[in-house]
Amino acid sequence: MHKFRNDYCEVAHEAVLAALLENKEQQFVGYGLDEHSLNASKMIKDMFNCPNADVHFLVGGTQTNLTFISYVLKDYEATVAVKTGHINVHETGAVEATGHKIYTVDGRDGKISVDDIEKVIKYHSDEHMVKPKLVYISNSTEIGTIYSKSEIEAIYNYCKDNGLYLFVDGARLACALMSDDNDLTSQDLAKNCDAFYLGGTKNGLMFGEALVITNKDLQADFRYQIKNKGAMLAKGFISGIQFEAILKDNLYFKIAKNANNMAKLLYEKLVSLKLDVDPVYTNQLFVKVNNSLANKIIEAFGCELWSKQGGYSVVRFVTSFNTKIEDIDEVYNYLKHIK
Repeated sequence: MHKFRNDYCEVAHEAVLAALLENKEQQFVGYGLDEHSLNASKMIKDMFNCPNADVHFLVGGTQTNLTFISYVLKDYEATVAVKTGHINVHETGAVEATGHKIYTVDGRDGKISVDDIEKVIKYHSDEHMVKPKLVYISNSTEIGTIYSKSEIEAIYNYCKDNGLYLFVDGARLACALMSDDNDLTSQDLAKNCDAFYLGGTKNGLMFGEALVITNKDLQADFRYQIKNKGAMLAKGFISGIQFEAILKDNLYFKIAKNANNMAKLLYEKLVSLKLDVDPVYTNQLFVKVNNSLANKIIEAFGCELWSKQGGYSVVRFVTSFNTKIEDIDEVYNYLKHIK
């Protein structure tokens, strides 16, 4: 059966694999200075209309988050994030290991608000406390919700007015931008943050994220930081080739749209079975079932147990670029007969 544990179970999209095979006999300059990486960088800057940005290719999301955040912050400065934020719950203390505290807020629907940030700023008001300096958000969030254009603009304006940086984790950025509920364009995003990244690992690449630093004050010497944190890939051209392939003909967004569409179809199928399913915005779907049924779903489809309380569990389904209609039908037919 098709597995729905995450969106990086498959090796890579066929276009990415084809591009790698096309270049298998070629030789390139290392460390991201090759022609493919430079071209992919230009494609990203054109796509997001940020010609003066710096683009850096890193291997994974955790690596990107800790490398950038620890570069931006002084020893006495901290990050602000929601409690469900990836850097807080799924990165094994990577940011904290660089010596930086994460101030967490409850947020709402997986998202942080200006009011949340303001409370942190007002409470940590003097030099006897670690100083909040960077706001971390992810789009889409850890629970699949997305930020609207007005929400992003409000957060960024507050950050600018209060001497804070805004950093957007884009591990699932393509799905966020391709959501039916989204009103934020790629250009809007680039104008309303200091840095963001395009996730490739969770959207068709073998591995890789493209960090885009739009704030010119944060660009100097960042390659030193990449090397210092063990994040500089000698064969950087592999990332460049992959991103070049996935960005061509808008493929990056087309395959994310498929992931979203499959999640929406799965939602409709599960609702028709009278199951308790959260609203779906991107490619993550959360369903509440009794513990016995949850165990069967996890065993059959590799889903992740998201939470458990009493006799009920919340199980997460994640669709990907490679999820097909027949995979959704498989889930529906299985549950229809055992529910």
